[in-house]
Amino acid sequence: MAFREVSVNEIREVLRVWLGVAGLPAPGYRTIAAYCGLDRKTVRRYVEAAQAAGLRRDDDLGAVDDALIGMVADAVRPVRPDGHGAAWELLGFEEQITAWVAGTGGQRPLTVTKIHTLLARQGCVVPYRTLHRFASERCGFGRKDLTVRVADGDPGVECQVDFGYLGMLTDADDGRRRKVHALIFTAVYSRHMFVWLSYSQTLTAVIAGCEAAWEFFGGVFAVLIPDNLKPVIADADAVNPQFTHGWLDYAGHAGFLTDPAGGLTEGQAAGGTGRAICAPKLLGR
Repeated sequence: MAFREVSVNEIREVLRVWLGVAGLPAPGYRTIAAYCGLDRKTVRRYVEAAQAAGLRRDDDLGAVDDALIGMVADAVRPVRPDGHGAAWELLGFEEQITAWVAGTGGQRPLTVTKIHTLLARQGCVVPYRTLHRFASERCGFGRKDLTVRVADGDPGVECQVDFGYLGMLTDADDGRRRKVHALIFTAVYSRHMFVWLSYSQTLTAVIAGCEAAWEFFGGVFAVLIPDNLKPVIADADAVNPQFTHGWLDYAGHAGFLTDPAGGLTEGQAAGGTGRAICAPKLLGR
């Protein structure tokens, strides 16, 4: 059978309402259940356990102390060996569930819903939540690989840049409805952002956005990290990407390095430009 955790605050509130409020008639189990959001049978168990522990209807609220609540909790809590209910002990299928969760022999990993159905076919009928807890705690369900945090580096060194589509906008010059793109610059350290709007994604538009970004940030970053922008990357490759000639000319003129993979060392970044500065905005001030 499924079990529900017994809440200390829940017991305290039930007994407080059961003792009554001055000037109002003593409420019944149904009224207490509606007020506390519980089942009427649950309320009865709490009250009967409290009465067995010595609580009387004419007692004041001070009688509902931690000792009484502890006795009530012990009385109403179901017997659970090792902290688990009876249904937990019925799951003698740990190896099978682990295999289903992991997926073996070319079989894809199964969901808990599917495992619940397969167990029922084998005569093991248990609550879904019990099975989910069991699969998570003992069979590796939902377990994810650890994420390695990458250091953001020093202020004013790296800046990420990428295009995003904003929507349609009426061109003030000719009145046409045109697509508008946003060239987004994000400082890696401070996460300050600058957005440059453009009707195109050409090299000219990227350079214009860069010049506006340098003015906004108060200087040029040492390393620019584009996300495979077509005006910047001529041939995308995980190991050896090729940059466009126009972009290389501009990078040399502005004095920054381009790292599409974000993998330059600190020494390379520090020596990449003489114009890069640590402006107040880059420092997050």
